[in-house]
Amino acid sequence: MGKAEITIHGAGAFGLACAYEAAKRGARVRLLDPNGIGAGSSGGVVGALAPHTPERWNEKKEFQFRSLLLSRDFWPEVEAMGGVSSGYGRTGRVQAIADARQLGLAREREAQAKEFWRGAADWRVVTQGETGYWAPQSPTGFLVHDTLSARLNPWRACQALAAAITALGGEIATEGAEEGAVIHATGWRGLAALGAALGREVGNGVKGQAILLDLALPEAPQIYGEGLHVIPHADGTTAIGSTSEREFDAPDTTDAQADALLARALAVVPMLAQAREIRRWAGVRPRARSRAPMLGPWPGRPGHFVANGGFKIGYGMAPLAAQVLVELVLEGRDAIPAAFRVEASL
Repeated sequence: MGKAEITIHGAGAFGLACAYEAAKRGARVRLLDPNGIGAGSSGGVVGALAPHTPERWNEKKEFQFRSLLLSRDFWPEVEAMGGVSSGYGRTGRVQAIADARQLGLAREREAQAKEFWRGAADWRVVTQGETGYWAPQSPTGFLVHDTLSARLNPWRACQALAAAITALGGEIATEGAEEGAVIHATGWRGLAALGAALGREVGNGVKGQAILLDLALPEAPQIYGEGLHVIPHADGTTAIGSTSEREFDAPDTTDAQADALLARALAVVPMLAQAREIRRWAGVRPRARSRAPMLGPWPGRPGHFVANGGFKIGYGMAPLAAQVLVELVLEGRDAIPAAFRVEASL
């Protein structure tokens, strides 16, 4: 019997991860994207792999937790296979605690993390001084420090996955014929196409703008505050992101909202004012109606599957999302959470 065949549309985080997982399992893989590798929101600059808060535990949070743990082996394996760095590092995250109410919540979450994170990582309330000079301004003098958060360089991660897929014999092209099972990992425009085919909206795109600075703190934790992420990367840059824009006219263009983003970041981390700006980036992230990743069979279209809706947590979810979807496609084993199925967004 010959190798199983899989065609994957979309060379973003989900599509590349699915192609890598399928090729690793011995399938013959064809990955197609007319715009090239990492051309959409997966090719951005931020790369925050950060968990949800450890409370009101549900299957989405459990899945994300397992995927973040899986990332510790997944990205080094990808890098070893293809010889390209993803910039992955489990460097943790610190965030300010604004007032007494938030301090109380943070202490409750500290206890819940011990239960739900099962000793694999910590969520601790610490004083401002415990994290050193690289920390957000905190009105209470307290911070949350978690050791589960990680970072990667999104563009480099796409290139690392592509190199690994090619090393495993997979084909990557801008166009080609569909062969075998078909996975659609086509981002926000793919959500629109899926919705049109099913006769109702299943999700939409949310534009984000981000800024990359020339600031080298490669081992420092990421900072979260005022709704934004500040991510030091392994290559000597630091990213700030991002905006969330439900309405937009120019998907790939930055504007005054990027200026406002930078101003907010300087208020959270004043030392960023010392850094030179390298570039600005804009892109549209796919947000499923259920707000969870969308995985599984395309309803009413046998042999076709969906991997979409990663939104702001796509890279963090990608290792496990690819694993469970490829297991379904190749082996018929269905371990996709009910909240992630396409039907959950109908």
